[in-house]
Amino acid sequence: MPEQKQSVDELKNQSPQAEKNPCVSILLPLPFKDTYDYLVPASLPLIPGMIVTVEFGQRHLNGVVWSVGKTPDVPVSKLKYISGIVEGFSLSPENLEFLKWVSSYTMSPLGTILKMMMSVPEVFTPLKRPAPQRIFPAPDPSFNPPLLEPQQIEAVAFLKSQFSRGYSVTLLDGVTGSGKTEVYLEALKECFLKKQQILILLPQISLAPQIAQRFERRFGVSPTLWHSSLTKAQRRESWKQIHSGQAQAIIGARSSLFLPYANLGMIVVDEEHDPAYKQEEGVIYQARDLAVARAYLEKISCLLASATPSLETLYNCESEKYQRIQLKSRYGVAEIPAIQIIDLRQLSARKEKKYWISAPLATHLKETIAAGEQALIYLNRRGYAPLTLCGSCGTKLQCPYCSAWLVNHLKHGKFICHHCGHNVSVSKTCQECGAEESWVCCGPGVERIAEELAERFPSFRTTIISSDIIEDADAMAQIAEKIHNHDIDIIIGTQMIAKGHHFPNLTLVGIIDADLGLSGGDLRASEKTYQALHQVAGRAGREEKTGHVYLQTYAPEHPVLMSLLSGDRETFIAQEMESRERGDMPPFTRLASLIFSSRHREAVELTAQTFARNAPRSQDILVLGPSPAPLAVVRGKYRWRMLVQTPRTISIQSVIHQWMKQVKIPTNVKVKIDIDPYSFL
Repeated sequence: MPEQKQSVDELKNQSPQAEKNPCVSILLPLPFKDTYDYLVPASLPLIPGMIVTVEFGQRHLNGVVWSVGKTPDVPVSKLKYISGIVEGFSLSPENLEFLKWVSSYTMSPLGTILKMMMSVPEVFTPLKRPAPQRIFPAPDPSFNPPLLEPQQIEAVAFLKSQFSRGYSVTLLDGVTGSGKTEVYLEALKECFLKKQQILILLPQISLAPQIAQRFERRFGVSPTLWHSSLTKAQRRESWKQIHSGQAQAIIGARSSLFLPYANLGMIVVDEEHDPAYKQEEGVIYQARDLAVARAYLEKISCLLASATPSLETLYNCESEKYQRIQLKSRYGVAEIPAIQIIDLRQLSARKEKKYWISAPLATHLKETIAAGEQALIYLNRRGYAPLTLCGSCGTKLQCPYCSAWLVNHLKHGKFICHHCGHNVSVSKTCQECGAEESWVCCGPGVERIAEELAERFPSFRTTIISSDIIEDADAMAQIAEKIHNHDIDIIIGTQMIAKGHHFPNLTLVGIIDADLGLSGGDLRASEKTYQALHQVAGRAGREEKTGHVYLQTYAPEHPVLMSLLSGDRETFIAQEMESRERGDMPPFTRLASLIFSSRHREAVELTAQTFARNAPRSQDILVLGPSPAPLAVVRGKYRWRMLVQTPRTISIQSVIHQWMKQVKIPTNVKVKIDIDPYSFL
């Protein structure tokens, strides 16, 4: 069996020269930056990357051999022997280099990164009762070749030319509905001909069923999916087969980057612009950037696909670090949908009855459904209402652990904090003033839009697509099937539905609050809003039927909305790039956030102020803050922030590393470092 372990006694017996036992450094999947020294019989051929079992305190842990033959830091008499070898498992040199790179880039302990790669520890323990092994058949490159259009054929040829270069990064920049998926699937054929593995990264696993179906239709086999909803048995078997190279095609979210690939040939980052690629908890990283780094270390190609590329990626294309190919028209006869703005200021002036769905949009909805077509209503706000207050005394329902409002979720019968998960059932009586049934919901969420549709158009069949309701890929697949079968007339969705999905009969998109996200202190606010609205607009009219998009707004003159209306993406990008360069902001500079948190208000403020007094003194380094974070309390912890800005030519990690040496951090204060931050809360 591949999981069989050799015991320490067996290892010692193999060595007639036990007194000359060498020392090895073992990296353990624990939140430590250092390795630990152990003894091993001299005749045992250990090499870096091998998986071994060691005694650590009162536990036996699996770790990886990091180096061999080093001089121990303590007397040999105090060292323990390794307990055994986990045969059949090891991490390749490329995997080890990736661990080191991620640790250095994110400034996270090396052991923490190893734990992310050894995420299925039970794989190293033999099963008491061997389970039947799943067969992972190889994709067939000749199974069902697609009929490509000239621009797609040209794009595939260009991508194939990049394979011979070893490492390369290419942006596949195609309008929504242009057939980007078919292009990159056809390019992957080259990897399968060489028996290599491929990884398709998705920003959210709800997109996986649709991509998996298209993959199976092209290559005749199902890809291996990697996500949090897998059972332990599924994770165990998939991890083993990916490690052995038997599983050749993998589709997954961020965490799939840390799987121990045996022979990786190409990485595809679909919807590369999506903010969901940024991991905000635990080890903070941008999966797109890690994918590029992994491709560099593996000396393979990385493909970034998007209809609305990030400014960082476009900057790298302009700097000639990345290649760029474009698909400028939709596949077949489909056309880009027409976009119109509904000026809510004019409707308010006419004092029409207040509905969240305006009268013009309601009329278009009725016409669309009467024609036997489908519609999508988009509002990027989960739940029923973002704020609930007492109509008598004005008391707002706030999370007791965060400086945030509780959000009303009718589907769950709870008021939920979107930051810590705290949830409560609220009494009909206001606890402050004693008023009965005085709660007033302010603003709409997707549940409130669904309620309004049911009230105004009771015959319309609706469904809500939101991450708190659609909890896994299987649930999304079931909803998608109902939409394809035309069992649904109107989809009400958040950003979960904004990209990647292809519904041929969907011809109308209505955006309830096009202004949402344009305000606040996020340097990417305009970019993110443009991307989200452009993507959701792209769900309309993807085949023969013409699509229409309606943006409800109180700010029709905003540059983002004007760019969407005119269809002039390049002007918007140029203006946004100019604004960033003028403000010395990414992608022209580097940023890092330092977030201080503690249950003790005085301790966190004092620590942040101490850091500020010891800030680097250099004309090239700008330190902003410290100040209380916009989200000042989360999970009962007070938060302060600092922002560090450097030129791109300076290693911002080195700056922070030297800075951290100057300050002693109290045990009751935590400092979180976010390199290249996407959130500024």
